[in-house]
Amino acid sequence: MTILATALALLPLALALGAGAQLMQPLAIAVIGGFLLSGPAVLLLVPGLYRLLDPRGDLAGSRDKP
Repeated sequence: MTILATALALLPLALALGAGAQLMQPLAIAVIGGFLLSGPAVLLLVPGLYRLLDPRGDLAGSRDKP
């Protein structure tokens, strides 16, 4: 939700609406692209890698063991 809200807030800047927006347009496009690529990566890729590297869940349960 935060990524989507930030991307939508930067949309007018990325579309170069308003006075002087042409200067910041490349930055807004880069930030929106980074958010849209990193969001699914964090939600899907990181948990998948964690499960791949720790299939039995030893790291997650290590605090519960005496």
